[in-house]
Amino acid sequence: MKFSIFQESRIGKRRINQDRMHHASTRDALLMVVADGMGGHQHGEVAAQIAVDTITSTFNRLARTTLTNPFLFLSQSISQAHLAINRHSGDVEAKDVPRTTCVVCLIQGGAAYWAHVGDSRLYVLRAGRALVQTRDHSHVRRMVEQGLIDETQAGTHPARNLVYSCLGGDNPPEIEFSRKLPLQHHDLIALCSDGAWSPLHEALFVSTLSGQPPAEAVPQVLDLAEANAGARCDNLTLMALRWEDESEG
Repeated sequence: MKFSIFQESRIGKRRINQDRMHHASTRDALLMVVADGMGGHQHGEVAAQIAVDTITSTFNRLARTTLTNPFLFLSQSISQAHLAINRHSGDVEAKDVPRTTCVVCLIQGGAAYWAHVGDSRLYVLRAGRALVQTRDHSHVRRMVEQGLIDETQAGTHPARNLVYSCLGGDNPPEIEFSRKLPLQHHDLIALCSDGAWSPLHEALFVSTLSGQPPAEAVPQVLDLAEANAGARCDNLTLMALRWEDESEG
């Protein structure tokens, strides 16, 4: 595998950073994870850290070189993260179960597989355009799909940050899976919390990420998001990978 990857997380205007991110790899497989602890519940950063740690440890345990069943891994590791968050809450006798969104991507054999819960997103950019954008598990997204509001109204709706699926809590997460996507040379995969994507028009987000290497593009996207969000800036996390393997995909 040949790729370049860069990640950055910023606190924004919040008191603490509840976002977490990590990537891990074997010789033939790569894992990327971003989790956004939910601020409406206590200790969202704890839930996000447990999610990242659980998914990463599952990858490290199962991926000898590659994973036999990528989608089974995604399902099991995300479900285990949900259970681990709830167990932690019981162990510390928390008054409120911490919760988090999560997006996970696995790359092996020249192809990408991913799954997500909540409104942390994955993008696949190809030739300067958004080939893939995950669907937010949010009430506002449902309203857009039902034709009740348009995209402009969604961006300022008071319920825009409310998600109906997350890790942690009584309800099992609604995990949404991708199809297998063979990668092409120079494809870019981005995982991000809503603080990184929501302040920006998609065209600006895509063009900034596409125009330069991840190590330069990621800080520029976060600079723009922080500037646009102003005093209401949320935690911002963005991880971007450019696929540079011409022998696969």
